[in-house]
Amino acid sequence: MAFREWYNVDWPSDNAFLAGVERLIESPDAEFLLGTPDDDSPPCAVVQLRFRYSLWTAAPDCWLEALFVTDHARRTGLGRAMVLAAIDRAEQRDCRRMELDVDDVNEPARALYQDLGFAEKHGGAALMVRPL
Repeated sequence: MAFREWYNVDWPSDNAFLAGVERLIESPDAEFLLGTPDDDSPPCAVVQLRFRYSLWTAAPDCWLEALFVTDHARRTGLGRAMVLAAIDRAEQRDCRRMELDVDDVNEPARALYQDLGFAEKHGGAALMVRPL
């Protein structure tokens, strides 16, 4: 639950979080990739991907929903390796586009994504959210 703690939130609860991950693992439209800095370490990075068909590209799209690297593994290149693995996975599934969102204040993540070819979409497009 380090990902949730990094954002300083206490919801979803541990049980709800685990149930959600189990539900997504069962879905053919979601994948999780785990990463380690070396073969002798336990997983300390995760990427969550979601796949959906797009009318605009006439192909599947990939949404990089979450990337998390534990504090001790940051700045080791693991985050970059995880995004590259996600891109590779999306290409294997014949996706024509990968999208993600990133907090305005998360400069290291923004720089990483830009370095890997992601660009901010300008010209009237904005990610908007409405809680239900």
